Amino acid sequence: MNSSGAMVSASPQTLGKAEPVNLTREPVAVQVVSPAASAATEALWAYTDDVASRYYGRPATAEEIAAALREDPSDDLAPPHGLFLVARREAAVVGCAGLRLLPGSLGEVKRVFVVPAERGRGLGRLLMARVEALARQHGVATLRLDTRSDLVEARTLYASLGYHDVSAFNDGPYAEHWFAKALD
Repeated sequence: MNSSGAMVSASPQTLGKAEPVNLTREPVAVQVVSPAASAATEALWAYTDDVASRYYGRPATAEEIAAALREDPSDDLAPPHGLFLVARREAAVVGCAGLRLLPGSLGEVKRVFVVPAERGRGLGRLLMARVEALARQHGVATLRLDTRSDLVEARTLYASLGYHDVSAFNDGPYAEHWFAKALD
């Protein structure tokens, strides 16, 4: 336990295993799971609902969410091409993040999401730290990501973690800002 009461593990051998972190009253565990696992499916639905609703400026319908998940699946966020992380507080899925492993010691951060009730408690920062640690473990030298203009809190988080603006590296229909970070 560190000075702020967080339960942390310093062992690199624990990567990919659940590691409880006390962010508020109850511990949060972050675990690598298959994107097909029920917890991942729940997290991806909530993520897509949130970003689609914000994009449309109204609640997304179930049909719109399902269509978006079909159009942009997360199947590649599984070994050997990637990893998918789910954060849980007790039994509740409270966040997720993905890591796409690309050639040339390059990685791409995908699907970073924290449920609204958990925002502002450090969970996004925790998920990004776990993604970066796993990227290093897999030989990634540079992480990159894209995001939309309306996801202001995401852009603020990435900048606070040392990600900097870079030229567009894709032509995704929702990509409006591109960031990268060299890993130590």
